[in-house]
Amino acid sequence: MWVAFFGIFLMFASAALSVLSHKLSGFLRFLVLTVSFIFLVTAGLIVLVTVIRGPLAE
Repeated sequence: MWVAFFGIFLMFASAALSVLSHKLSGFLRFLVLTVSFIFLVTAGLIVLVTVIRGPLAE
């Protein structure tokens, strides 16, 4: 469950960084967008693994 929450947090952080990048320019904008993309890909992989594993019997 906590891993799924971390994936959701990464998605929100990616969106926030993307919005922030519109206020920046040059190399800093590229750096922020790169970090945002890495967060988004990582979150996508976490969500994919979570969905494929399915519910766990506890």
